[in-house]
Amino acid sequence: MLLAAALTAACSPGLDWREARPEGSNARLLFPCKPEMHQRAATPEAPAAMGLAQCKAAGATFALSWAQVAEPAQIGPALQGMRESLVSKLSAQAGDLTAVQIAGMTPSPFAQQQTLSAAGQVAQLAVFTRGQQVYQALMLGPKADPRAWQSFVESIKLGDAP
Repeated sequence: MLLAAALTAACSPGLDWREARPEGSNARLLFPCKPEMHQRAATPEAPAAMGLAQCKAAGATFALSWAQVAEPAQIGPALQGMRESLVSKLSAQAGDLTAVQIAGMTPSPFAQQQTLSAAGQVAQLAVFTRGQQVYQALMLGPKADPRAWQSFVESIKLGDAP
């Protein structure tokens, strides 16, 4: 399936899709460039360990971030908070929310994707969960690229999902 996503986007100029398995993410996915990995351990001030894999290609940033929440009741608020934080950070106009399905995710009514429009940039994001680990996939660039976004999101596999 990862190969199919890579072939789908193969003719996109500037995108060189490759598989990544960011340490601590329990995910594998395709990035259109070599991602940089960043992790922050849990501390008393920030009790959730967090991770980020990101890269830039064809004028856009592609990123997957993840964090572990302490309680199942925190999943919905964490996913909503991830979306709302980006809307606020970008001072963006938020598009309609639609359901997102990621291989291996835990079903949640808060698993959604959305397009955000801000001055000179467009963000496409998805939030989802597997167990108590919450995720945000993001593509941020000067314009929307539905084909690259679809390739990126559809390539995400959590846990042992095929």
